[in-house]
Amino acid sequence: FVMSSFPLLNQDDHDLVRSYVTGADHLQYAQLPEGVVAILMTHSNLPSKHLDIRLDLHWTIEEVKEKFRKHIGTAVDHQRLILKSGGETICELNDNRKMLGYYSVSSGMEIFIIDSDPFSLSRGGGLTDTSLIAKYRMADEIYDQRKGTLRDYIREERKKDPNFKLKPNALAAELNKKNATTPQESGPPPGADSVEGITVGARCEVQPGGRRGVVMFVGEAFIKAGGYWVGVRLDEPLGRNDGSYKGVKFFSCPDGYGVFARGCNVNVGYFPELDILLEGDEDEEDEEDGGKKKCVMMMMMMMMMMMKTRYNPVE
Repeated sequence: FVMSSFPLLNQDDHDLVRSYVTGADHLQYAQLPEGVVAILMTHSNLPSKHLDIRLDLHWTIEEVKEKFRKHIGTAVDHQRLILKSGGETICELNDNRKMLGYYSVSSGMEIFIIDSDPFSLSRGGGLTDTSLIAKYRMADEIYDQRKGTLRDYIREERKKDPNFKLKPNALAAELNKKNATTPQESGPPPGADSVEGITVGARCEVQPGGRRGVVMFVGEAFIKAGGYWVGVRLDEPLGRNDGSYKGVKFFSCPDGYGVFARGCNVNVGYFPELDILLEGDEDEEDEEDGGKKKCVMMMMMMMMMMMKTRYNPVE
């Protein structure tokens, strides 16, 4: 969790969230049954760490090793257990007949497992280093005989044009161009009846996307196929222009906030400006404080879900 990734919060808000998240750290192991501890398990050959592994203090070291075997696969006879606290080595749990409680193990400590098996599958990154896995590579002669490949496409094109050269992303660019082409409007352009009831200054919602804004222009314009258009200054930068089209200025707004739409795609009415941070708080607090508190509440909800996972680990 990195506080700096939430620039809407000032230092006081950061401290508030931090104190909320860490306020119950001293109760992390309070729900454990008597005689049970939760430890951190690490392994000499594996980079992963196993958090809050629950162990019974009445288990023998051999039983503890058997439980570890189910997590990391190292045979009991090849496990050396090193007890650590705060990164410092305390002792080795080297007597398989003694109970875990004999070594005064407590929750939060670390048990480091040394795998002494010279033929261990995890040795040298055998279970974690993907670069050690042999990759399938097709022989060049076999690939040359396959149809529908890039090499086959180039070969066929050079039969038509010996000077053919493949341009990077040329096929993708052509497909994108086709997909981006908008269908031409059929029939005569919309007339004045298509913008009836839409007036300059009215709040509106533009489709597609439910984009809200203010009507800034209504009238006939030589945009695309001509006809009547509605110019809207959006509340958010979800538009495509600054109120102009091909150098002709119809209204003024910041670049990216303007959009022209047909009347059938514009609904006028009660469409107030949206603000997810202030939803339901307008009557109780001003805009700035309301947004910050809403953000803090959202962060607290996220932290509660993280804490639930942290304090209810899977054995």
